[in-house]
Amino acid sequence: MALLRQALRTGPVQGLIRQTAAFRARRFHQRDPLATQRAIFQQLVGTAAGTRFGRDHDFPVLARLPYDQAYARFRQLVPIRTYQEFWDDYFQAGCRIGMDGTKRICLDDVTWPGRVRMFCETSGTTAPTKYIPFSGRMFDENRRAATDMISCYLAAQRASRIGSGKILYMSGSTELNDMGEGICSGDMSAITLRFRPRWLDPFVEPQAPVSALPWEEKLQAMAELLLGDPDIRVISGVPPWILLLLKHCAEMGGRPLTELLPHLELIIHGGTSIKPYRSEFEALFPGRLPHLLELLPSSEAFMAFQRQGDAQMRLTPFYGAFFEFVRFEDLDEQGRPARDAVAIPLEEVQTGRRYAVILSTCSGLWRYHIGDTIRFTSLAPHFIEFTGRDRFLDKLEEKVTQGEVERAIAELNALGSWNVREFMVGADVPARRHVWVLATAGAGGNTEQAAHLLDIALCDMNADYATFRRQGRIHPPQVVTAGEGTIYEWSRTVRGKLGGRPRFRTSTRPPIRP
Repeated sequence: MALLRQALRTGPVQGLIRQTAAFRARRFHQRDPLATQRAIFQQLVGTAAGTRFGRDHDFPVLARLPYDQAYARFRQLVPIRTYQEFWDDYFQAGCRIGMDGTKRICLDDVTWPGRVRMFCETSGTTAPTKYIPFSGRMFDENRRAATDMISCYLAAQRASRIGSGKILYMSGSTELNDMGEGICSGDMSAITLRFRPRWLDPFVEPQAPVSALPWEEKLQAMAELLLGDPDIRVISGVPPWILLLLKHCAEMGGRPLTELLPHLELIIHGGTSIKPYRSEFEALFPGRLPHLLELLPSSEAFMAFQRQGDAQMRLTPFYGAFFEFVRFEDLDEQGRPARDAVAIPLEEVQTGRRYAVILSTCSGLWRYHIGDTIRFTSLAPHFIEFTGRDRFLDKLEEKVTQGEVERAIAELNALGSWNVREFMVGADVPARRHVWVLATAGAGGNTEQAAHLLDIALCDMNADYATFRRQGRIHPPQVVTAGEGTIYEWSRTVRGKLGGRPRFRTSTRPPIRP
């Protein structure tokens, strides 16, 4: 393996990597998103025509029709479904409970041809664990998307050295659950790590023994790796956990990270917005912040990434998924598309509107409401911003999104008197107000002033919230401060989510009762 890394550093191999990256980047930019979506739709319908779902929804007929006719019929025949509806209608029949109490799911030609051998386990704050089918083809599409993203970066950064270095992948749980009959389930990062090509092993850290450690021990081991291995040039993960790792490195090294980690070139982040944390990243790297690239992966499909040089992510409708969108206003009080909601294809979206994402995929999800919302800021290219879950704060009918909450925290931090490291926010329904728990570095500022500033920020961003505040239907928020490690400890002991996507920030339940 060491010989393989040495070989990659040679001039001819590096030249070949750059040529390949430039070719893939050019091909990425030349793709027509709308034409690709039409082709993907017809491929998906044709491939699934022989499945139980396909037969139930006339896919053998749709597969022979031109796109316009097929899609019109598809919209009539296939309803938008939530996970629970998919489970009730199609997945539950393949579920068995083992002698040890574990769930075993076997889907043979149900919604996708053949047997689905991988399931991504996801969980919301109130919903039970979801088992999202993840086919071999979807695995390949995700790998293709990641390769295109790195290719676009290398094509833009001709002096980059990441092609001969390593990536530190801050995954969630790496354990896979054996469901029997060659089927497994687990965190998406666990599936990605377990089934990656073996030739990538020397270029990905941490190795299996470190990945399996408890979080605190793994954090220490990753910090030692990052400080001791100059070949690690990329970190990938969610912003709060990357920040935690970098701070640990700074504490261990006792010097600025620009001196300790001169080899760190790129930070790839996703799962939650980096906006509330950006000032902290900049403080850790005075004068030389590594390049930052955002991506929007999900258990259902790879949806977007940020190209080097772009200010925002662009939708990537090229990787095994057909996209439809429901206007945010057409969601019901549970955040689900209303019965009369109309889903539109990519060619009909408008800038400035917030949409719930509906996906049909090469894993056998069809018009599936994934629960995420985005806003298009441009249509050529399709630049987007991730605006969070369908309903982040809605217990008081305010319809505040995750993106709005994160921007409010970012604005509070930008004023200088606050340094919020983590936060929770929820609705105190009896008191008809929001309660914010702010975990700060140091003592923090005046809590009444912070509550006022957060209140003004949400009023500026969300018309419903502003109206309800003026009418007195929502009372002024309350801010409570906590020590920097409080939410971290809560996440570790109660949620058990350290290292994965930080879901505790999406709760709409009051974190405390005042």
